[in-house]
Amino acid sequence: MLFPSVFRDNLFNDFNDIMDWPTVSTDPTLMKSDVKDAGDHYELTMDLPGFSKDNVKLQLKDGVLNFQASTSKSNDEKDEDGKYLRRERFQGSCSRSFYVGKDVKEEDIKAKFDNGVLTVCVPKKEDKPEVEDNHLIQIEG
Repeated sequence: MLFPSVFRDNLFNDFNDIMDWPTVSTDPTLMKSDVKDAGDHYELTMDLPGFSKDNVKLQLKDGVLNFQASTSKSNDEKDEDGKYLRRERFQGSCSRSFYVGKDVKEEDIKAKFDNGVLTVCVPKKEDKPEVEDNHLIQIEG
């Protein structure tokens, strides 16, 4: 190219190519989930690489199972004099929700976290047909 990089669309492209900046994205694969019908229950598997068990929260409210995960990392590197050569920090969180039904109770749900994979077992509850309550009105005459 004949023109210096100052005339490109983005002045900071060359600088960004050199630096390894942490990025935050709304990538749909961040909490990649698989739901499997396992007969008497549903098995939900969610990939959470880089998260620890202590930073993952599950909550059941009004038939909705909410997942929330957060992480915080810092990478400090210093030279012999204690001057920073590189100092990066990252914080992020993500959440996801699944409707599991109003009949499911907290004590029925089992969860396990192993090597960045969260596995949750939710029991199937039989749909109870609504009983029609017919009230007949007497007709006089």
